[in-house]
Amino acid sequence: MTATTAPAPAAAAHQSPAEGEVARRRRLVGIALMCGAVALFASLDACGKTLARAGVDPFVTTFLRYAGSVAMISLFVNPVRTPSVVRSRRLGLQVLRSLLLFASTALNFMALRHLQMAETISIQFAAPLTVALLAGPLLGEWSSRARLAAIGVGFLGVLVIVRPGVGTMHPAALLCVANVIVYAFYAIITRKLAAYDSTATTMFYTGLAGVTLTVPLLPWIWASPTQWSHWALLLGVALFGTLGHWLLVLAHARAPANVLAPFLYTQLLWSVTLGFLLFGDLPGRWTLVGAMIVVGSGLFLLAQDTRRRPA
Repeated sequence: MTATTAPAPAAAAHQSPAEGEVARRRRLVGIALMCGAVALFASLDACGKTLARAGVDPFVTTFLRYAGSVAMISLFVNPVRTPSVVRSRRLGLQVLRSLLLFASTALNFMALRHLQMAETISIQFAAPLTVALLAGPLLGEWSSRARLAAIGVGFLGVLVIVRPGVGTMHPAALLCVANVIVYAFYAIITRKLAAYDSTATTMFYTGLAGVTLTVPLLPWIWASPTQWSHWALLLGVALFGTLGHWLLVLAHARAPANVLAPFLYTQLLWSVTLGFLLFGDLPGRWTLVGAMIVVGSGLFLLAQDTRRRPA
């Protein structure tokens, strides 16, 4: 939902009790959908980690993740049903956005080969902090001193997780840091495109450029999985990713973004649970401490946004 929605106090003043109850139920449904979406994203990571540990090339996994997504989305959003969907006022940005998302997913799968799920998602929670930092020079949305302080604290949380210089940092953690930067630019471009193209057009191009440019590389990176379980996991990667984003769309159609955003962090709980059940991984003390710092900083930024701009 956008900031053009009527401010909450004014809307509440004209709401009958029945309308208020309907709105409350819609928000609860939206929250449930958001929790379902992040559970699917954690399942996606679990499939990707299993495939990486089995020796499947992360680029193959990424390719099939978006090839499946493009195929499923094309059933509903395609030039046959809606010819205007292919017309973009900023085609270059659409292509760049698609490539950034593709790169972000590939970096995540490469990192999951070596790191715990809880570690990768905790570092990735720094992406909103990076977006807030870059939004000033790139979008003209400058942060206050309090917000800058919160961003700085959040990045300290990432350092607590990674702990460079103490001999415990795995080099794959740098892949997560690179993923945070790549995803931040993806998010900023997504916001810029909202002023030019429809949501349907952006959805149509989401995985298209990455898949199209990867096809010529397949002869060099492709290796057919030898087990049916690997094919099932690859199908799960595409299915969980597509359904997760679909639930996100449904959730934001029912509840304001500032209501839904805190529940994004429940993905950490799913990652810890699946990591333990499937791989026997338990996050270390410093990972949990750093994760709490990063999450706390993100929630502070969210609270600041809510004060400045009612949902």
